[in-house]
Amino acid sequence: MPQLDPLWTSFRIGSTELSNRVALAPMTRVSATADGHATERMASYYSRFARGGFGLLITEGIYTDTAHSQGYFFQPGLATTEQRDSWVKVVDAVHARGSRIFAQLMHAGAQSQGNRFVESTIAPSAVAPKGSQLGFYRGEGPYRKPDEMTPAQLDQVREGFATAALNAKAAGFDGVEIHGANGYLLDQFLTDYLNQRTDQYGGTCENRVRFAVEVSRAVREAVGPEMSVGIRISQGKVSDYSHKWAGGAEEAKTIFAALATTGIDYIHTTEHRADAPAFGQEGDSLASLAKQHTGLPVIANGSLDEPEAAAGLIADGHADGIALGKAALATRDWPRRARNNEDLDELDGSVFAPVADVKDWELEPTA
Repeated sequence: MPQLDPLWTSFRIGSTELSNRVALAPMTRVSATADGHATERMASYYSRFARGGFGLLITEGIYTDTAHSQGYFFQPGLATTEQRDSWVKVVDAVHARGSRIFAQLMHAGAQSQGNRFVESTIAPSAVAPKGSQLGFYRGEGPYRKPDEMTPAQLDQVREGFATAALNAKAAGFDGVEIHGANGYLLDQFLTDYLNQRTDQYGGTCENRVRFAVEVSRAVREAVGPEMSVGIRISQGKVSDYSHKWAGGAEEAKTIFAALATTGIDYIHTTEHRADAPAFGQEGDSLASLAKQHTGLPVIANGSLDEPEAAAGLIADGHADGIALGKAALATRDWPRRARNNEDLDELDGSVFAPVADVKDWELEPTA
């Protein structure tokens, strides 16, 4: 189908050459061991998407230190050598199927609902996230009120991201994606009502983006130019789905322009609809704003289930690649089927019940 051709061209993100422009979006699957090790089941799970034709797989959020970064029980980590080594089988399985794989590095901050290292949470300010914890990730009740981060904790978090990135490099990952979206720690700094600091990290948008800039620069410097580095950015959150940046397009310009100075290779935007105006009823999408103000490759995520919509976003120059979440869970070989004009499956809701962990039927067939 010629109108889908933009999806199948190769392109480069930093040092990584991708065979097509369809990525697996990061999705929390709480299926690691209790001590954060990746498992054979996870290798089989990711391998199935690689076999299905996804050019790039972006992992679930992986915690970065043995203090406050963990967000969910049975979440994988990249904070220790043992956790690092456990990922090798996942990376090898994906590479064997011809796909590339990036590790998404995540600090949950105040949005943590399960941490085996500490009881408390930390955040830019002592403000609890809105909403309630997610039951299908083993959470219950409102989010806890976090402790405001100290300067020493800011240093520790930056170092944690850099160390986890080095561990990802040692495990063979092709790149890392810094999680700056969906209400987790770096997004908490960006969010006006969650960030009430009066130092250089609070107040103006220029100050609130500062910590994400510092983390991005620290990761870039740690891994060097031979590893791809990006950051995921959103407005909405797990705990506040409809949030919008108060400063609108000007705030988007400030955020994206600042991130472009860090030496990262791409931006990954996620919205409810990737092609919808970021602010109000008209205007540019968040992905388009990211392209305008960074000049970097942009991966767009959000309700791009239909191949024509996904290809159109690329053809119109609003993004360079697309990432699929629920559509990928519905159809593990979405790229192959879309390219062959085959029917796509509907999402099976049991994937989230009673816990959104990896089910037996999601694994790569052994035959």
